[in-house]
Amino acid sequence: MKLVRKDIEKDNAGQVTLVPEEPEDMWHTYNLVQVGDSLRASTIRKVQTESSTGSVGSNRVRTTLTLCVEAIDFDSQACQLRVKGTNIQENEYVKMGAYHTIELEPNRQFTLAKKQWDSVVLERIEQACDPAWSADVAAVVMQEGLAHICLVTPSMTLTRAKVEVNIPRKRKGNCSQHDRALERFYEQVVQAIQRHIHFDVVKCVLVASPGFVREQFCDYMFQQAVKTDNKLLLENRSKFLQVKQSYPGIIKNGQRGLCKLFLKF
Repeated sequence: MKLVRKDIEKDNAGQVTLVPEEPEDMWHTYNLVQVGDSLRASTIRKVQTESSTGSVGSNRVRTTLTLCVEAIDFDSQACQLRVKGTNIQENEYVKMGAYHTIELEPNRQFTLAKKQWDSVVLERIEQACDPAWSADVAAVVMQEGLAHICLVTPSMTLTRAKVEVNIPRKRKGNCSQHDRALERFYEQVVQAIQRHIHFDVVKCVLVASPGFVREQFCDYMFQQAVKTDNKLLLENRSKFLQVKQSYPGIIKNGQRGLCKLFLKF
């Protein structure tokens, strides 16, 4: 779902303009539209015309109408939403108060206005417009000092966070600076994972790296989770899958490089 515009006042009255992009978005739209709302969208109307000779004919014209919603019907097979109501704005083809049915379908923009937007409906819009909520696979692609947190949806791969920390080299007899920087790097990656991965949606988190970076990171993450009683990570531990990757471009090239990881996987 694409959010084109959102105008909500302090009293929670207002309107949003949306474009459904996927079949699932039509289900979200069905749950957003309610009786009493006003819906504005482009539609086809059959109108009668009278020629100069007095003959009467009919034409189908495209126009934009604003309806006060009275009935909603969702056709899951055709992926189409039919909204019936009365016209509430002046129009050259349709009289005020006349009935009409607007058919909503993917890639057709509409504006929905409500006298009172509740938090549940606004949250549904937020989730429908955020690709992260349709991503059931996540990936943490990393090397020492650099990590990408990515989400994989049915249609795209999204890089949601990049973590970069300068890691000093180990010095003979003194590794404290290296170890502290590495721990700081791991902690930032853990925070990014918790911030950007929705575990109630994601079924698998791939942790990929060259060498032993992924193993050291996972050990650190779950040791800290036990110490701090981090239930979010502990309850989803089984979703983490370590994957060895030796192609350096995966990390440097972001989404394009990630494709090679999945092909290999």
